[in-house]
Amino acid sequence: MTTLIFTHHDCFAHDTGPGHPEAPDRLAVVWQVLDRPEFRALERRSAPKADVDQLSRVHDRQYVEAVLAAVPDEGYRRLDGDTLLSPGSRGAILRAAGSVCAAVDAVLAGEATNAFCAVRPCGHHAEPARAMGFCVFNNIAVGAEHARKIHGLTRVAVVDFDVHHGNGTQAMFADDPDLFFASTHQSPLYPGTGNSWERGVDGNILNLPLEPYSGSVEFRQAVERAILPALEAFQPELLLISAGFDAHKRDPLAQLGLTNEDFEWVTRKLVDLADRVCGGRVVSALEGGYDATGLAEGCAAHLKALMRG
Repeated sequence: MTTLIFTHHDCFAHDTGPGHPEAPDRLAVVWQVLDRPEFRALERRSAPKADVDQLSRVHDRQYVEAVLAAVPDEGYRRLDGDTLLSPGSRGAILRAAGSVCAAVDAVLAGEATNAFCAVRPCGHHAEPARAMGFCVFNNIAVGAEHARKIHGLTRVAVVDFDVHHGNGTQAMFADDPDLFFASTHQSPLYPGTGNSWERGVDGNILNLPLEPYSGSVEFRQAVERAILPALEAFQPELLLISAGFDAHKRDPLAQLGLTNEDFEWVTRKLVDLADRVCGGRVVSALEGGYDATGLAEGCAAHLKALMRG
């Protein structure tokens, strides 16, 4: 099995200001993980910039153009209470989305079995015409539509194990029965969506909210009893993962109790399922994770499972 890494130094230039949780140090931690002996041999590829047409497949074009025009020459520009732009943001937000498209290209071309996009900012809260929750463009949804519009795939699935519900991805998928979105997340918690009764069209949305202080048992039961059977029934041609590591027990922004072993376990389960239904084709993109150790070790566990299959 071959695992490709897509990343770019431009993603460090997205400056969110003093004390902001979604800081460049997050990517530095991931790069340190990638420099460990067990990962050093993985091929790194430069994340390209997404273009307006790619972004506009899931976002309103007017919104895309307004965001790009809003990047300041100096200082900060606020898109919502948590989401800011700085002079270096343009390259970061374009490469974060472009990385998933490039990873999809590589995996579907057979250049790798799977790929991990080590980029920031995260994307799963970004809605069709709204930035929120640190997210400007919805990287994983952009990649999903790229797979369908450019490569002719029909059925694409996303599994999101970030501690926060991926409301943006759900909003983009909910009305299309050929897209599937499954999420485990803490509830109640930001953004307040992701109830179990939010089912989309033909049941293509599957939310498994977890109560605060839930841990490995509750998480694994949700994956094994609900998500894996639903994915098997859906039979995707490509599996995408919104890989957030803020459900780690060390994370300061939430109260779930997942461990490194849980992240390795869920990744292995998803890779095994992809082997059965879609030739092992998996693309994963970094979402949240705000404790340095939890992010590093969770990411390392995720990568080990991607590499081993």
